Amino acid sequence: MGEGRALVVGSEPISPPFPLRMQGYVQRGFGRGSKDLGIPTANLPEESYNESFKLLDAAKNTGVYYGWAKVDGVENAQVHPMAMSVGWNPYYKNEKLTAEVHIMHNYDMDFYGKNMRVIVTGYVRPEMDYSTLEALIEDIEFDKKVAIHSLDRQSYKLLKSDSFFN
Repeated sequence: MGEGRALVVGSEPISPPFPLRMQGYVQRGFGRGSKDLGIPTANLPEESYNESFKLLDAAKNTGVYYGWAKVDGVENAQVHPMAMSVGWNPYYKNEKLTAEVHIMHNYDMDFYGKNMRVIVTGYVRPEMDYSTLEALIEDIEFDKKVAIHSLDRQSYKLLKSDSFFN
């Protein structure tokens, strides 16, 4: 599914409306990220992203975003790359807009109720419907590669040590 897609997206240096900062206590989602996809996600409460996504007009700009994330109160809390799905997830036919963050780090525990800080640095692609679960997983894996490559630029790397994470 990643055929013809760029591995690096977003301007250098970062340009408005990015970066966007948001935080909230991780809440239980649908449980599909880990179970169905093998790609665990941490769900932000709606109030934590409402203001930020008004800047993006998220109702029109649903899709995959990338940036940095940190979970407070876990052992060795550090800032890690993340990819975030914002939207209704057509494959699953969600009825409510959600923000689901996949942090690219292998945590050995759940962190429901922990505060998560996120800096969104760019947009990867619009959300899409998929005919198979395998096609969805393939695109998510490519999105993760895009996030890693896109964050490997100077103005993006600087945000990893942003005071927001302290």
